[in-house]
Amino acid sequence: MTSFSTQDPEYKADIEDYADLILEYLHQLGVEYVFGVPGGAIEPLYNALARSARRGGPKAIIARHECGAAFMAEGYYRETGKLGVVCSTTGPGATNLITGVASASVDKSPMLVLTAQTALPKFGKRPLQDSSETAIDTVGIFRNCTKFNALISHPEQLESKLISALMESVQSPKGPVHLSIPSDILRGPYGHKDPNVQVNYLMQRASLVDKNAVDRLVDEICEADNIVLFIGHDCRRAYKQIEKLAEAINAPFVSGPMGKSWVNERHPLYRGVYGYAGHESAHELFKDPNIELVLAIGTSITEMGIGSLGKELLNNKLIHVDSTVESFSRSPMAKLHVCGHLNTVFNRVLNKVCEYGWNRTWQGLKLDKQQNVLGGYTKLIEPEKCFSDAVPIKPQRLMAYLSEALSPSTRVFIDTGNIWAWATHYLSHTAKEGLYRVSMGFGSMAWAIGAVIGSALASRDEPHVCLSGDGAWLMSSHEIGVAVQHQLPILFVVLNDSAFGMIRFGQQLSKAESIGWQLNEVDFAALAKAQGANGYVIEEPKQLMDLDLEAIFSAKVPTLLDVRIDPDEMPPMMARVNSLKEESNSAIGYT
Repeated sequence: MTSFSTQDPEYKADIEDYADLILEYLHQLGVEYVFGVPGGAIEPLYNALARSARRGGPKAIIARHECGAAFMAEGYYRETGKLGVVCSTTGPGATNLITGVASASVDKSPMLVLTAQTALPKFGKRPLQDSSETAIDTVGIFRNCTKFNALISHPEQLESKLISALMESVQSPKGPVHLSIPSDILRGPYGHKDPNVQVNYLMQRASLVDKNAVDRLVDEICEADNIVLFIGHDCRRAYKQIEKLAEAINAPFVSGPMGKSWVNERHPLYRGVYGYAGHESAHELFKDPNIELVLAIGTSITEMGIGSLGKELLNNKLIHVDSTVESFSRSPMAKLHVCGHLNTVFNRVLNKVCEYGWNRTWQGLKLDKQQNVLGGYTKLIEPEKCFSDAVPIKPQRLMAYLSEALSPSTRVFIDTGNIWAWATHYLSHTAKEGLYRVSMGFGSMAWAIGAVIGSALASRDEPHVCLSGDGAWLMSSHEIGVAVQHQLPILFVVLNDSAFGMIRFGQQLSKAESIGWQLNEVDFAALAKAQGANGYVIEEPKQLMDLDLEAIFSAKVPTLLDVRIDPDEMPPMMARVNSLKEESNSAIGYT
């Protein structure tokens, strides 16, 4: 989050109670929407939202489930860089939020979580949906998935705790913050005409950097010739500078599965994804004995990604660059740690390296520059299936179609399940501005269904696509009604094989009992139509080629494609394990 909006000069605050005060602070930050589901105890906030909408301030978006609302708030943040805001009523309303908030916590997405609390005079008296500390203590429940977590026990606390929470949400590492506010405090009179603080100024992030570490980083780069870059999920602020550095020093780069968001997958220096469902070209790159340095940027060192590298690279050749010290706990033996805001770090590095470049040329590692069938330079498993006309449709063919048909400006949201593997390996996206979006930290099924709606609300004129499996869609298909209600022309693509595919193939690979993965056959197109969306069953590749995507993205309602995929096609992560005959598949895992 790099900037915050100030109030429109023509906007007039109208603060009656503490609920109005909360929305006034959100307006200072340029927040347009508060996602949630209404209820009795949270009613004062919704009264304030109605007043706010009439005067051009934040307005309510009503989800169908509180968890979906939290996913929408995170999608809104990913599109705008502004704070995501979600609210719920007491009791089950608050507990329904937990998965969405936990997902934001793991992915380090700033989010303000507002839950109503039992009115103070009713504490300990067992009212309906009691959430106080004497019953189902929601403050205690949120403790381990938020950065700031507080009960407002007196009206005078609300303003200061709100400001503290807002500031904490955007400090590294970013993440969700939670306020539990008794309903009687929400409706209580504020007593002042204007807020006491201009909070947007307090939330600016200073450009902090370890100058000595940056100087050492420059020295290491200038003394080495064969360097590899690993791009992690947290490169939002520096993806342009990182690509320029790679070109300046002729360094091949790879990414983690979430780091795909920040790379042009058809760049000649990009060698693909390392880790989960990755590419052989990325794994081969790290086997090159001539590597002198590995720069791991904006990433945690996890077993799903770069953490599976050999000890020689991790201990003797790794330089870990990140915006938070917390990430370095996973790379204690690295050659160098560089902490600071990544744009500041790499602006300095790039300037100094370019100056030094007048005196030398980085030769770099020898690379195979042969293009694959998707236009990139990665090695794909069974690339011929990207052109298969077989029925049922091969998932590889679907990914190849989308790679070719979608414009670079398309916001692509990938849900949890086998679609992770298919998209990671075969979906090629040329944009590097974070438009490929996936949440692989907590791995919440149905994340993409809510997140794409939050993003589309913020950027209605940009194409949005959500790729989901049938298992995830069955969990949260009701949220398509929000897209219908707000006339969002989102394209939802459901890979339909009547199975929890990740469970099925995980059991097959590990020789476990085959149990629990079967699903009933569902006509998802009909289900979408029942809620007012367009829906089509896609059974053969020709039907894909006949789609009019321009018409779909200019419609007044969302469109769902029920794509009947080959249920026996093994996801690429499993095929990679079998083909490479790795000693252990413990780093692969399945959900």
